[in-house]
Amino acid sequence: MNKITRVCCPDFVINGMRKIKGKLVKFLRLSLCFLLALLCTVNSPVLARVATPTNTSQVTSTISLVEQGKALYDAGRFAEAVQILQQAAQEYRQKGDNLKLAATLSNLSLAYQQLGEWNQAQQAITDSLNLLAGKEQNLQVLAQSLDIQGRLQLAMGKPEAALNTWQRTAEIYQQTKNFSGEVRSQINQAQAWRTQGFYRRAVKILAEIGKKLQSQPDSLEKAVGLRSLGDALMVAGNLTESHTTLEQSLAVAQRLQIPTEIAASFFSLGNNARAKLQTSAAINYYQQTVATSPSPLTKIQAQINHLSLLLDNQQLTEAQTLIPAIQAQINQLPPSRAAIYAQINFAQSLMKVLSHNFPSTLSTQDLAKLLAKTIQQARSLDDTRVEAYAILSLGNLYEQNHQWTEAKNLTQQALILAQASNAPDIIYRLEWQLGRLLWAEKDISGAIAAYDAAVETLKSLRSDLVAVNQDVQFNFRDTVEPIYRQSVELLLASQPEKVSEKTLDKARQRIEALQLAELDNFFQEACLQGQTVLLDQVVDQDNPTAAILYPIILPQQIQVIVKIPNKPLQRYSTNVEQTEVNKVLSELRNNLVSPTASKAIKSQSQQIYNWLIKPIESELAASGVKTLVFVPDGMLRNLPLGTLYDGQQYLIEKYAIALSVGLQLLDPKPLQRGQLKALTAGLSEPPPNYPNFSPLPGIKSEVNLIASAGVSITSLLDQQFTREALEKEVNSVSFNVVHLATHGQFSSRAENTFILAADGPINVTQFDTLLRGREQIRPSVVELLVLSACQTAAGDNRAALGLAGAAIRAGARSTIASLWQIDDESTALLVGDFYRELKSSNITKAEALRRAQLKLLQHPNYNAPSYWSAYVLIGNWL
Repeated sequence: MNKITRVCCPDFVINGMRKIKGKLVKFLRLSLCFLLALLCTVNSPVLARVATPTNTSQVTSTISLVEQGKALYDAGRFAEAVQILQQAAQEYRQKGDNLKLAATLSNLSLAYQQLGEWNQAQQAITDSLNLLAGKEQNLQVLAQSLDIQGRLQLAMGKPEAALNTWQRTAEIYQQTKNFSGEVRSQINQAQAWRTQGFYRRAVKILAEIGKKLQSQPDSLEKAVGLRSLGDALMVAGNLTESHTTLEQSLAVAQRLQIPTEIAASFFSLGNNARAKLQTSAAINYYQQTVATSPSPLTKIQAQINHLSLLLDNQQLTEAQTLIPAIQAQINQLPPSRAAIYAQINFAQSLMKVLSHNFPSTLSTQDLAKLLAKTIQQARSLDDTRVEAYAILSLGNLYEQNHQWTEAKNLTQQALILAQASNAPDIIYRLEWQLGRLLWAEKDISGAIAAYDAAVETLKSLRSDLVAVNQDVQFNFRDTVEPIYRQSVELLLASQPEKVSEKTLDKARQRIEALQLAELDNFFQEACLQGQTVLLDQVVDQDNPTAAILYPIILPQQIQVIVKIPNKPLQRYSTNVEQTEVNKVLSELRNNLVSPTASKAIKSQSQQIYNWLIKPIESELAASGVKTLVFVPDGMLRNLPLGTLYDGQQYLIEKYAIALSVGLQLLDPKPLQRGQLKALTAGLSEPPPNYPNFSPLPGIKSEVNLIASAGVSITSLLDQQFTREALEKEVNSVSFNVVHLATHGQFSSRAENTFILAADGPINVTQFDTLLRGREQIRPSVVELLVLSACQTAAGDNRAALGLAGAAIRAGARSTIASLWQIDDESTALLVGDFYRELKSSNITKAEALRRAQLKLLQHPNYNAPSYWSAYVLIGNWL
């Protein structure tokens, strides 16, 4: 980065920091809850209205106070709303008007929640419900208070209690025929189920809400409800259904001609398109938001999202055109939480412009002034959460300017504020920033502690990471993945001579945590559950001829941690730039699909062999290792590692090979050979509307070869193979193997990971529902899932996420899948040989696959790696 002028911190920021220290004791007394919940997945929480007396002479200043409180709340000025609502509550208390007092206290609780003041929020809602206990004269106020109690319970990490509360709330709304309230409660229930890990139940509830909304006549409530549902589906990862629902919301708003709702739907559609990586569509929706919205804030939010998208896609000329338009308007916004977030997000985009040396008329000093202004506004609102986020950003600016001391002081002070506000989505970024700054100052032990704290905070966020505060700019690749990689680099660099086994174990656990976080982000939920056994235990006790390798790709080197049976962990490294590693891996992956590229394949795969295997090859041989289990990192997951070449032989010629998603196996037991029963389904002709997929005439031969290997099969072929038919067979037939011979695609995006049935695609989340629904009917596990004729999405360097996701979501102990589609005949030969080896020999699944691959390697027509290496085994290799 070019040398830039030192930034001067405004006096009021420094003075404010001194005041913060005086508040530390108070902050530490607060009960800090690190489980973030998106309090209302889709709707901003709504204040309850206090009924106005029918006799106008009774309209008092108290009603006026409540309306003021509501206006301040709606404007995002929560601390001021608290003060006004406290006054209103005091006046109702003096008058003995318990019903209006209860409503006001519930509103007060909601405002406290927005400020992260949990003890006060709990007291206010408890007092509200106590006043309403046993009094049924106003069920609407009771429902509203319960709704707010549910939000608090979810925020405090009590999703079961929140669910029970919202179920009761929905019953009251149903009883009082408040349809919009009922819909809101059911959407909240879906969020509570998701937080507990019941993804399918949440999706089912959302689908039922959609049906209810469809039957309603056009109204403002319907438009808002559909948009809320669309946003909830987006958070849940159901992007296609989300888009459809948001389009319906837009249509209702357009028919009713409500500009605010039209713009809000356009904005949500833009966010949906961005999530689907549809850049031009997202930009178009953001531009329509600006054209239709009567709200200056909504216009600017759309423009800032547009700018961020342009910068992500390196569209610098367009970005430079948009920046002045935002600048001209953003200073005119009245102070509010949303307005401050908009200014901070704008500043963060501008920081990207400066950090990449893009041409800009803005200076670092300009950005410092903008961020200092946001801090001042946050303080004027007494909004510590936003203040923490603003100071985080200012500290990041100092960091970019290499002003380490100033950056560290700001970061530490913001961390106090964020912890007091129970804002883990901001806390982990501050801990990460502090770690980077300590590392820059050569305080390695302090940096490790800060990174450890960031990882722990991320762990607490796990089920809600995709639903972090929607006002905070969030990108997994930018704001989560680097934390894990940098922490591993720091751990391994902390002991350059001889790394302790404890540190090595911590490093590999951290890479596993990253892989689990990637899968959670892929599925938009915490997905890996269940009883597991450590891989180390498996190789030390159950399978002492297997070794585990953990290659870790770092910016300047490849580190490999190795577990050889009954020996301590060891590691070795090669100094090579990550860009060079990724270049070689990408070129090899492209060459592997070509039968004529054997020479280039050998050269590139030998280079990777030298990085990963050569330093340990003699010890592997001396230890009697027969199986290599890789926990691959980064782009290595897209490669069949059996193709690594030592100059004489491919790795598959020496070892059976398996891949593992992490350091643990679900219930590692060998396959019961005498009882192989397979449910097979195949599609030789793709559906008419999928012209990009070629026919697979060898499917019937493949299925026949499975039967001839002695496997008992139940088969669905061609038009018999529909999603409904497969689900029926899954729930009624006894089997321990599922073999699907059909086109499919693995992608880094769940909605683009699917297999084709005669009636269309079955995506990975539907596949999960289909197979796991069987568990309640037939407890027998799926021992083996085979996905034949699938392929990774072209140009997607992270497509193996989809493969790993499919393996996990199927609930199978082992999955065998192809990384690219190969010749029909060679597929049939490999599949037939695999099942014969599996049925007739007392060998592991990994060895059975190896033997089948070696037969193709020795076949005169199919000895090129593109034929025999496409299939990989994931999971239990026993």
